[in-house]
Amino acid sequence: MPDFMRYKLIFFLVSALVLIPGLVSLVLWGLKPAIDFTGGTMWELNFKEDVEVTQTLIEEHIKETDLTLTSVQKTGPQSYLIKMSPLGETDKDSLKSSLKDTLGEFTEVSFETVGPTLGRELLVKTMIAVVLAAGFILVYVAWRFKDKMYGICAILAMFHDTLIVLGIFSLLGHFLLVEIDTLFVTAVLTVLSFSVHDTVVVYDRIRELIKLYPRIEFVEIINRAVADTLTRSVNNSLTIIFMLLALLFLGGETIRWFVVALLVGTIAGTYSSTFTAAPLLVIWYNRVK
Repeated sequence: MPDFMRYKLIFFLVSALVLIPGLVSLVLWGLKPAIDFTGGTMWELNFKEDVEVTQTLIEEHIKETDLTLTSVQKTGPQSYLIKMSPLGETDKDSLKSSLKDTLGEFTEVSFETVGPTLGRELLVKTMIAVVLAAGFILVYVAWRFKDKMYGICAILAMFHDTLIVLGIFSLLGHFLLVEIDTLFVTAVLTVLSFSVHDTVVVYDRIRELIKLYPRIEFVEIINRAVADTLTRSVNNSLTIIFMLLALLFLGGETIRWFVVALLVGTIAGTYSSTFTAAPLLVIWYNRVK
């Protein structure tokens, strides 16, 4: 049987190589918040088929006005999502007329304005949701396994995955101007759930083996549990990864970074459940012993 725990320092080193650049980026540049958090207007337009319009033409036209443009995303063959500073009815009517005169006829698909106050409130609620989720998971895992060691190690592995996602998106935000929005929050909370789910599978196998072989050393129990669950964990994750890859290439611009966040979190969660959560148990056990 492979001695996985013999290489636990290498596993931690691999995690560090991914975590450290992201953490440095978070400290230096932070995350690039979208309109959902900062406040602004999201306006989706669908131009007629005979109108020749591009993302660049829309950007150039809006930049000629006094309005602050955040981004223009293509959401369909002739559809574009414009994100900009808060737009009042007067400014909207004026911009609508000038866009029609310059670029051609279009229909309005959606129009939504988020104020800065609502954006800050959403950000606070997001932080509270993450803290509450972590707290409940810690208590539940510790109670189910009758040992706080399991709960704390599961939470540490969960934060490992979360920090990887946040760090990568901090880098993407700085270099590629990728913004985080409410869909990103959904992805992060989903990653928390997936990470703990995969970790609990490994921990449950450890508990079963302890009951079956009470005289075997704890490190050997961990190695057996990892060997028993590794194939299942990888196969389970691959089914999710294949689905996410299909969404990434075929799902469109509006959900692209949401899918990327889920993809990064799934890969990180698969790795951490086996090569972070399990070694953390060994280190905790050895220190207590």
